Amino acid sequence: MNELNSEDLELLRDTANRFFSDQLPISVQRKLRDEIDHIGFDRDKWRAMADMGWAGILLDEAHGGIGFGYAALGIIMEQSGRTLAASPFVSTVLLGAQIIALAGNNTQQTDILSKVASGDLLLALAHEEFTRHAPTQIAARAVQQGTNYILNGKKTFVLDGHVADQLIVVARNHGEIDDRDGVSLFLVEANAAGVHRKRTILVDGRNAANIEFSNTQAQLIGTIGNAFNVLDRVLDGARAALAAEMLGTGVEAFDRTIEYLKVREQFGAPIGSFQALKHRAAEMYCEIELTRSSVYASLEEIDLNGPESAQLASIAKAKACDMLELVTNEAVQMHGGIGMTDAADIGLFLKRARVVQQILGDALYHRERYAKLIGL
Repeated sequence: MNELNSEDLELLRDTANRFFSDQLPISVQRKLRDEIDHIGFDRDKWRAMADMGWAGILLDEAHGGIGFGYAALGIIMEQSGRTLAASPFVSTVLLGAQIIALAGNNTQQTDILSKVASGDLLLALAHEEFTRHAPTQIAARAVQQGTNYILNGKKTFVLDGHVADQLIVVARNHGEIDDRDGVSLFLVEANAAGVHRKRTILVDGRNAANIEFSNTQAQLIGTIGNAFNVLDRVLDGARAALAAEMLGTGVEAFDRTIEYLKVREQFGAPIGSFQALKHRAAEMYCEIELTRSSVYASLEEIDLNGPESAQLASIAKAKACDMLELVTNEAVQMHGGIGMTDAADIGLFLKRARVVQQILGDALYHRERYAKLIGL
């Protein structure tokens, strides 16, 4: 990993802030939602991000990346959260590419990673099968046939699954539905025979897909029946990065609310001068700063591959979920009647909050997971 000093990280923050503010403001996401765009994000803007090295920020130079690590990616994710920018960062960079980088063979890495880094290839992780995040509950089955495998099963909530070029599928070759053992990873061409994809549009205007595999041919990634440790590590990196996005969303919602409190008047005075609203704003600020500390502690631990990576990832995601629910609820309420209308952008923050809270585990899931990790 190429370490960045504090000045480099601050430059990255400024660059990302300018890019998302200028190129992907909230109006872009609103337009994609209103037009029910068939992709769900702007491919030209994604290529621009790839040209700046962001699509390969976690990949080493041998595979076309720049290897800046999770702390640097967290800065980009935080700034993207401020404008609710839609992109395949989570599906392709954080999930798909990292699985290939950690578990793929030389051929898979050579064929896939440089194309991800250049923005030419989109990946999606087909993992979830239930209404709530349950990483070990895998019912999809894989049976070996020659050098390949045959997949059968259904997947839900596959981020960017409708536009991905290749799918990474989590399936079971042996064991019971909730066993960690017997879980394997497979590479599938998205348009292969037996792959049936149905796009779903989420409440925040983003997209996912329900996918069914029916006697679908697939390549094995890594070793058979022993993939859960790799999957868990990749999920933790994505959880921490998602928490960074949520931090940015919370900060922007808070800043917009404070500005509104300064200009909205009642009884001849700005409502921000009212004691009760001051107290509520102070609580929002404190929760944001606590989240900031947990998010960047988690990202740094993951970069170090430290022993507390899993614990800190769950702390970060749980804290981000709680913070963002509080901040977006308060932001809409403090905006009053206008906050309840679709014409006001503040409602878009609440809708994004409700979706991203569920991705890769909500606060309840991660509090329970943390308790188990520390032996409670």
